[in-house]
Amino acid sequence: MESVTDKTYSTNQRFITLEGVAEHRDSIKGSSFLAYARHIRTTTEANQFLQTLIQRHPEASHLCWAYRMGQQYRYSDGGEPTGTAGQPIYKVIEGQGLDFIVVGVIRYFGGTLLGAGGLMRAYGGTASEALRKADRREEFPRLRIAVEVLFDQMGSLYRCLDSHGAEERLEDYTERGVRVICQMPSEKIEPFETQLRNATRDQFDLKHL
Repeated sequence: MESVTDKTYSTNQRFITLEGVAEHRDSIKGSSFLAYARHIRTTTEANQFLQTLIQRHPEASHLCWAYRMGQQYRYSDGGEPTGTAGQPIYKVIEGQGLDFIVVGVIRYFGGTLLGAGGLMRAYGGTASEALRKADRREEFPRLRIAVEVLFDQMGSLYRCLDSHGAEERLEDYTERGVRVICQMPSEKIEPFETQLRNATRDQFDLKHL
């Protein structure tokens, strides 16, 4: 499988993504097409998901895929003729208004050539059905913040971070306390700040990065 470079992308807009893993299977002129899709936040997650598909289907003829994360996207024909698999999968993601997802379509070749048009319909159609049936959710943009508290307020900070969905945390120690850099959903920032203010008696510093 073509490797995916490790990157994290973000968006300043609300978006619709998948709730869980979506699957769909089609049989077309003897070939089996199996589509799998899930929500991702980074290219590492996309790569790991695609690797699991390879491990689950070691005898498959092809794995074709596409992902979209904000303004960034990528797709692969996985050994099929150029333009017949990865791009149709990506167009399905785009057409259904989904973001921050990866879709992989496995093919077990059945002996009958489908031609370029047939392949495009097969890969795009299988991906489309997987996404059409999938549960969806709305997500808000994630903002990067830095928070500093005194040593005796560290426990309060960690509890507030945990309860408001803080992710990708990096922390270091200052002369008086700890500084945590993290990402948090934009709609959580204000209630997080309120909770932290009450928990620390206003002894904290918060900056948007």
